[in-house]
Amino acid sequence: MSDNQNLLAEQRRALILDEVRRRGGVRVNELTRKLNVSDMTVRRDLDALARLGMVEKVHGGAVPVAEASTYEPGFEAKSGLELSAKEDIAKAAAAMAAPGTAIALAGGTTAFALAQQLLEVPDLTVVTNSVRVADVFYNAQRSAAGGGAGPRPGAATVVLTGGVRTPSDTLVGPVADAAVRSLHFDVLFLGVHGISVEAGLSTPNLAEAETNRQFVRSARRVVVVADHTKWGTVGLSSFASLDDVDALVTDPGLPEEARAEILEHLPGGLVVAGEAAVAADI
Repeated sequence: MSDNQNLLAEQRRALILDEVRRRGGVRVNELTRKLNVSDMTVRRDLDALARLGMVEKVHGGAVPVAEASTYEPGFEAKSGLELSAKEDIAKAAAAMAAPGTAIALAGGTTAFALAQQLLEVPDLTVVTNSVRVADVFYNAQRSAAGGGAGPRPGAATVVLTGGVRTPSDTLVGPVADAAVRSLHFDVLFLGVHGISVEAGLSTPNLAEAETNRQFVRSARRVVVVADHTKWGTVGLSSFASLDDVDALVTDPGLPEEARAEILEHLPGGLVVAGEAAVAADI
């Protein structure tokens, strides 16, 4: 982490959480030096992360919390984490969406970042079960129509599935499942709670697992968008194996050993945002 006095609170906390997870614990005095902020600021950040259940405070610092497989943080809690990684992942993934195609965007904060990058891709049909993702497109259309000229040429056609809302602001359940099952997508862009060789793609929400399962079945290609902190995390319910995935778009924080494991299952399908492309034909 580089010294920066002007980091927003959300950015600082994301950096602190990443450091805690990577090193297995941090001390307050180390964070004050690395972030170039006061002792009091660091302690406030640790208090905030502890209230969200993301770290456990100990004397002089903090250590990781072992999350239960059923724990599902809300959208706001996740949206401030790995901000720069999600933005880079979104830019790399957006290049995989061809104009005029039908794509699906499953819920999550990385999918939300991707939606903002897709606004300039013309003539997309976007199916999503994310209220937040749908709002990105709807708000862009309303803004473009503010002058009374109507939707801009090439604006995406958006289909929101309906269903029961989860803490992550995704819509799941029988209504969502039926909607997704009846459709066919050129590409599915899928954010995940966890990804591993053994458990594949997983989520702490049983209903969301079933909806994601339908998304995977309805897509010609499956592109997972996930930052490095999702690797090795296992939620309550698995909904797809790594062999069901055509490409994984992630960030440079993914360890080399993890990259080797992924490439065994996705030969030519690993894209590390910001690095030279490892993926060939996806």
